[in-house]
Amino acid sequence: MNPPVMTTSLAGLGPRRQGKVRDIYDLGDKLLLVATDRISAFDVVMAEPIPDKGRILTQLSAFWFRHLADLTPNHLVSLKVEEFPPACRTFQNLLQGRSMLVRKCKPLPVECIVRGYLSGSGWAEYRQTGAIGGLALPPGLVESQKLPEPIFTPSTKAELGTHDENIDFATMASQIGAALAAKVRDLSLAIYRRALAWAEPRGIIIADTKFEFGLADGELVLIDEVLTPDSSRFWPQEDYRPGGPQKSYDKQYLRDYLESLGWNKQPPPPPLPPDVIANTRARYLQALKTLTGAELG
Repeated sequence: MNPPVMTTSLAGLGPRRQGKVRDIYDLGDKLLLVATDRISAFDVVMAEPIPDKGRILTQLSAFWFRHLADLTPNHLVSLKVEEFPPACRTFQNLLQGRSMLVRKCKPLPVECIVRGYLSGSGWAEYRQTGAIGGLALPPGLVESQKLPEPIFTPSTKAELGTHDENIDFATMASQIGAALAAKVRDLSLAIYRRALAWAEPRGIIIADTKFEFGLADGELVLIDEVLTPDSSRFWPQEDYRPGGPQKSYDKQYLRDYLESLGWNKQPPPPPLPPDVIANTRARYLQALKTLTGAELG
């Protein structure tokens, strides 16, 4: 296990912007994304890192970018530090395995969520309204039930420290234009179906996931991370039982622990015990191994 990386400060690499998980360096015509070991829950960054988490997310995202390349262009330029601009190479030991050199894109101001199963905020909304994001669903569905068809339910993209909010397709279309909204919806559903076809024979149900897209020279590009335990619900197929919460290889384990504390979901976060950190890491590693067949490189 490598020493955890909670934050970076890489001198000479241009302006740095800090997201919940990634430190983003502006290299001029490209960006350097560094996946730290920070973890957030309920849009609050925890005080403790999950060791190797950034490397897991990077390796898994790179796998999916390759697997989906015929469906959509993506922003990845290189994972190899020796191919990064020379100023990056001073930090090779830190960057190796947890960083991506990517194209600069203009991110769309929405999160593109696809749900194949009824869980999380979708389950909460369905219980209240019988619909998710304005899409009516059949009555009588239970928690974690497979939906008749995957559905696209976008949300706002919250600033750090605030919460995403589910929106309907019409609201999204009013923000980015009807034609682009339809393209993003259809592409998100196609990516999700491709991922399901890969994951299910390997024993993982992808209950839902979140994509982000950007525009580069007018081209729609898949950006950020893809189909990771941070952005998806991964359920072991052998344990799947609709009608309640599921075992998972994702962040839900951490969310469930935090819910058990009665925390108000506002900063500061409660401290994470060593066993919760270790168990979260183990679930992320299991997702990587099951989906890619590879250990952490």
